Amino acid sequence: MTSFDAADLIFSDAVPSQTIAPIVHRTYDTMTSNLARAESPLAPPMPMRTLDGPAAWRGPDFKDADAFTHRLTGDEIAEVDAAIRAIIDRRIDHIAIDRGNFALPQLGKHLTRIRDDVLLGGRGFIVFRGLPVDRYSMEEAAAAYLGIGAYFGKPVSQNGKGHLLGHVKDLGRSVNDPTARIYQTTHKQTFHTDSVDIVGLLCLKTAKAGGLSRIVSSITLYNEMFRRRPDLAAVLFEPFCFDRRGEIPAGKKGWYETPIFHWHAGQLSVIYGNRYYIQSAQRFPDAPRLTAQQVEALDLFDALANDPSNYLDIEFKPGDIQLIHNHVTLHDRTDYEDWPEPERKRHLLRLWLCPPNGRPLPPAFTDRYGGTEIGNRGGIMVPGVKLVTPMEAC
Repeated sequence: MTSFDAADLIFSDAVPSQTIAPIVHRTYDTMTSNLARAESPLAPPMPMRTLDGPAAWRGPDFKDADAFTHRLTGDEIAEVDAAIRAIIDRRIDHIAIDRGNFALPQLGKHLTRIRDDVLLGGRGFIVFRGLPVDRYSMEEAAAAYLGIGAYFGKPVSQNGKGHLLGHVKDLGRSVNDPTARIYQTTHKQTFHTDSVDIVGLLCLKTAKAGGLSRIVSSITLYNEMFRRRPDLAAVLFEPFCFDRRGEIPAGKKGWYETPIFHWHAGQLSVIYGNRYYIQSAQRFPDAPRLTAQQVEALDLFDALANDPSNYLDIEFKPGDIQLIHNHVTLHDRTDYEDWPEPERKRHLLRLWLCPPNGRPLPPAFTDRYGGTEIGNRGGIMVPGVKLVTPMEAC
């Protein structure tokens, strides 16, 4: 199979701007003709233009981290501390933490505005800085994170073990293990989306070297593909197979099928389980084989995502919370060297959050999200698994 290392790709066949229009129309005519003959609802129509708006950003647009960072004030931290104490004093289980019992009188209003205006209606990401995790126990840090997260959405299961609170930590697993998730290794993750509307990460401890958070606007990626190779952009509106990595819901196959680009209700939503999982899905005999054109489209998509003129690197500090709107933003993590001492190893907490006011999603999301109902979708559920909030990586 063709390599997708961005450094090996040269765009000698990029389409000159003066020739884009006729190619676009030929592409659209071919695609709509194919859709008219197809019974599958998985291939949506394609917008025949580039897309504007705050979510169509480039990394170099942000000259300073202050442009996307909110530093928690002393008063805001005091509200969080008081809410943590209330949870502990009332002996409320972490799995039961919500907006009702984690009161943030002033900060909560600000978090809700950020959810609506920045994450769901704006650029699609933000970093909160300054949560004092160095003086929190694990139980206190988890309570703070679950409580803050509740102002963005309802937590859903992140894996086949029913974890509502995830631990991003090297567990010594291999990326070549078909049942391993890449976040359980030190390996570079590659750009991807998670199976939920909003993903959040709280940094507890950083690596010895590396481990940067890297994000890119999926709207910008579509725009660049449309400008350079609209024929290949159209390919990403057709279904691809992704490996479930052994986390299989009842009645489902070991792989799921969805396009990467979705044009629905006047919005572009992107779902990209990552390139590794597309390739490993080929281990299933009943999964459709990748075509040469699909590989070419994926190569261009990945190369654009890995272009420094598009992505943004964010250095995590202990106490940072990064929140991302998955439908408009891809995220990645650079590989890293960890500390030899177990107590110093890189450790992040993760939440998958389903907001009550998310965007409409097309039926093609159902196979991965378990449904498309706003406020009640996303996550990974397998038969017989109970939802839990573990206090350590497992």
